[in-house]
Amino acid sequence: MTATNRPDWAPELIVTVDDVDLCVQTVGESDDPALLLIGASMLTWDDEFCEHLAAGHRFVIRYDLRDTGRSTTVDPEAPQYSLRDLVADAAGLLDAMGVHRAHVVGFATGGWIGQLLALDHAEHVDSLTLISTRPTAPGPNDPDLPEHAPAVMTHLSAATDPDWTDLEAVMDAVVDWARCLAGDGGFDEVEVRDRARRIADRTVATRGPDVDEGASHRANQMAIMFAHLDSGPRWRERLGTITAPTLVVHGSDDPFFPIGNAEALVREIPHARLLSLPGVGHDLPRRVWNTVVPAILRHTEPT
Repeated sequence: MTATNRPDWAPELIVTVDDVDLCVQTVGESDDPALLLIGASMLTWDDEFCEHLAAGHRFVIRYDLRDTGRSTTVDPEAPQYSLRDLVADAAGLLDAMGVHRAHVVGFATGGWIGQLLALDHAEHVDSLTLISTRPTAPGPNDPDLPEHAPAVMTHLSAATDPDWTDLEAVMDAVVDWARCLAGDGGFDEVEVRDRARRIADRTVATRGPDVDEGASHRANQMAIMFAHLDSGPRWRERLGTITAPTLVVHGSDDPFFPIGNAEALVREIPHARLLSLPGVGHDLPRRVWNTVVPAILRHTEPT
């Protein structure tokens, strides 16, 4: 898939939801159906990936969660917010932008946010696309669902924090983790390192005396990726009440959330459909965009 006639992106905009500043960027025409992309950083979603969606006549909205990119940052050792707060941020963002209904697309943690949006803010959700996620919160999984693969647990148990003041050391750690999560279809280190560097370069720092800003903003970025957020009450038992049409997209070789988690989502969300990506791990690599983008466009086609 190649991009043509690259569209103009809107400038990054800070939208305040209650007392939280969220950095937002859009591409596409605002009168087209809205797609709210939820990852961690807005750069979870590659520019070209978003442009292909916009070329399909969608108004694409991506944003930085708290503690990523240029959104509000806090002490990474004590975030003092919950998964439900991130859900409220997403709902409040749509309201603040005057986009009261959107097709919600969530990757990993964004998939948890998407599920809870569909459950607790159904008035905002036209459809739901869940990518590389599972029906349970951070922490130990339910006994009937596959846990992280042994290689992931080995990597996590052996991992140590990099020197946050050393950008190259941080990039190496991110690349090593991404390689651990990749499937058998191949791993593009250049693509992963480039994305990690762009994320680091645009992430704001926690301010304060005696703070190394480079170290602080990298620690915040990693905190949102790895921290076990307080998720509040379970929601798996409520999945049967989701009314939004749901597409589940999952790598067949995902070692972090093995595909049995996606199969459970499809069983338990009424009329949900599964798109399995052969040879793909816990990622959305360029090589599958030709499959994923058309699937999302079909799923979000106006009725």
